[in-house]
Amino acid sequence: MYRLPSRGAALGLAGLALFLMSGSAFAEDAAAVVAPVPNKGDTAWLLVSTALVLMMSVPGLALFYGGLVRTKNMLSVLSQVFMIVSLVSVIWVLYGYSLTFTEGGGTLNAFIGGFSRVFLKGMTPDSTAATFSNGVVVPELAYMAFQMTFACITPALIVGAFAERIKFSAVLVFVLLWVTLIYFPIAHSVWYWAGPDAIADAAKALAAATDDAAKKVAQDALDAVNANAGYLQQLGALDFAGGTVVHINAGIAGLVGALMLGKRVGYGREAMAPHSLTMTMIGASLLWVGWFGFNAGSNLEANGTTALAFVNTFVATAAAAMSWLFVEWATKGKPSLLGMVSGAVAGLVAVTPASGYAGPMGALVLGLVVSPACFFFVSTVKNKFGYDDALDVFGVHCIGGIIGAIGTGILVAPYLGGVGLTSYEIKPGAGSPGEYVMAAQVLIQIKAVLYTLVWSGVGSAILYKLIDLTIGLRVGKDAEREGLDVSEHGERAYNY
Repeated sequence: MYRLPSRGAALGLAGLALFLMSGSAFAEDAAAVVAPVPNKGDTAWLLVSTALVLMMSVPGLALFYGGLVRTKNMLSVLSQVFMIVSLVSVIWVLYGYSLTFTEGGGTLNAFIGGFSRVFLKGMTPDSTAATFSNGVVVPELAYMAFQMTFACITPALIVGAFAERIKFSAVLVFVLLWVTLIYFPIAHSVWYWAGPDAIADAAKALAAATDDAAKKVAQDALDAVNANAGYLQQLGALDFAGGTVVHINAGIAGLVGALMLGKRVGYGREAMAPHSLTMTMIGASLLWVGWFGFNAGSNLEANGTTALAFVNTFVATAAAAMSWLFVEWATKGKPSLLGMVSGAVAGLVAVTPASGYAGPMGALVLGLVVSPACFFFVSTVKNKFGYDDALDVFGVHCIGGIIGAIGTGILVAPYLGGVGLTSYEIKPGAGSPGEYVMAAQVLIQIKAVLYTLVWSGVGSAILYKLIDLTIGLRVGKDAEREGLDVSEHGERAYNY
């Protein structure tokens, strides 16, 4: 049995390490091993990454989405993204972090955490969280803040699917319910685990057991540690920085929302061109820069794997931007800026789950592959079925996330330049290469994709319906024609 590396870390499990007593003809006093102390470089990188990911939401995503809508709705999109970040930040410190990254009760632990960190109870500047290396920890406050930025940007991605027609009040209620019932359980399922030190300690105890009874007890203890993880983590699903948790999760929720709200007034009959591709390009550029914190920061440490995720984020994005450009040029006759930045975002989405697992050439191929697929969905599939995914959240984030998630199972292969799987049991106290079978890993990745699609898709549909039956989802036709800037917020993005 082996434990796959995952981005989530259990809290407080990297305390005193199990120590072994030296055998000798003379008795020796055992000395406790000093608890690990966070490295200043790791801490600094994690805090910088946190700020970079926040920049992805505000102003990055806000400007990217804002430029894509019509002038009369620019301010509404900015307001939605900004307030989502504010709302989720508060929810996160109240109970979201606890439900996501602490141990839940009994069988529920596979799906949701507990309440031991509600209101950040017990968290101090000295509290630590595990990383992916034995004996290496980071300040828990830094880890909590880093994960908070992921919780913030995920629901903010959703609003692009039903932009220009939803009530601001409905957005806030939906986000409150969605992060609680959809995001936190998915993130817990994928990223929560006991951590490398807890596994190493249990594996050492098993190795030290001398008789069958002791071995049985030690094996049960090791099994319990391995079972102290989210459902998809137990399956062995790989998601380095959020392919399932962020992009597939938000993408399918966006599609369901677009379908349930219906098309914008005049969709298919009136021109709905982006009002400022300049703003969109600025937003996309901020997203690309911020994504280095998103992906490379997800290693939690500042080491070679961090550099690998950094490089993969660079090359996959560049390849995807070029790929989209040339596909669009060949099919439509002109290379567009919108196509370039859309391709870049698709590349960022696809490389997210693979960023710490694939080699640079694998990331390059992933970027080249994802753009044609996403281009097909936003230009052909959407037109064929007629749904109004206003800013192509499903076509880019969900489809790109699916390609990246499944592709991770392939590109992690060592013989394709990937890093392979990691076992913390073969050599307790140090990560070692684990057994990798491509077909098995790809099947696991597909299961994780389907799990996310069903949980988020069905759950989001229920939430949309509840909100529609109570406060209503959509603004009136007159308010929509006037624009949400004035009808919902009483102000304009531009006053000439």
